Amino acid sequence: MTSPDEIDAAVELSQRPNTVVTSFGDMLRVPSSNYSLSDIKAKGGNVRVVYSIHDAVELARNDPDNEYVHFAIGFETTAPTTAIELLKECPGNFSVICSHRLIPPAIAHLLRIGEIKINGFICPGHVSTIIGKEPYEQISKRHNVPQIIAGFEPIDVLIAVAMIIQQVNDGRGEVQNEYTRSVRSAGNIKARGALAKAFNMCDSEWRGIGRIKESAYSLRGKLSHYDAFKKFGLKRQTSYQVPKGCRCGEVLRGLIYPQQCPLFNKACTPTRPVGPCAVSREGACHIAMRSSESGRIVSL
Repeated sequence: MTSPDEIDAAVELSQRPNTVVTSFGDMLRVPSSNYSLSDIKAKGGNVRVVYSIHDAVELARNDPDNEYVHFAIGFETTAPTTAIELLKECPGNFSVICSHRLIPPAIAHLLRIGEIKINGFICPGHVSTIIGKEPYEQISKRHNVPQIIAGFEPIDVLIAVAMIIQQVNDGRGEVQNEYTRSVRSAGNIKARGALAKAFNMCDSEWRGIGRIKESAYSLRGKLSHYDAFKKFGLKRQTSYQVPKGCRCGEVLRGLIYPQQCPLFNKACTPTRPVGPCAVSREGACHIAMRSSESGRIVSL
């Protein structure tokens, strides 16, 4: 859900002298206004893949003559690692593009706009190990919608679907935890504490969905000197022109199937994605493209 202006900022910084942008590997091919990080790396941009923000900090510490900017992406799962690292003393040549997004506000937004009838949500287990049950509960109370925290094994998903069906049949809208082997009701207390110390919640653009209130993290004042946008005087865009023909937004919101996009497996492929749904192996279009290539028909 990273907004294009954040990718554009990383692309721009990677072309500046004595500036290195670090990122996780799955971010490199995500397209933006003009280039992905992979594109700009091929053109000579200084982009390095790291496995953690800690690796990026160590690179900066060992190379004081260059600026290091870490592209801090992900949901509540990866945000604690960013928070914990920044709450330590990072070197002066280190900063981050803070691009962490929050799941519960997005769920509430989809229900609020009411484009389609949503009978229930399977809430992500990895996010829920951090935040627990509480952030979902106000949503279920307000909208009377079932939300099941589930793991990622096929049996987890099947049980979650059965639990949603049971709630619908009973006329209930509650939060239930199927993933009890990993998720506690209160989540990870230490991680949540680090998030509270490091971040404020702020409004943010979600590609294909729009602006969602208090759906992202920004750095608190005492950590603002690590904000790459402020440090390098970059400006955020207020709008984004969707590539012609791309219907990723409608796929993301459940309004169409991936195959209904005119670019599907034509101008847009897993090796050359136009929209974010075709980038990751977890993306709806990427899954449908792989399935169509293997002769299987998938309805998502």
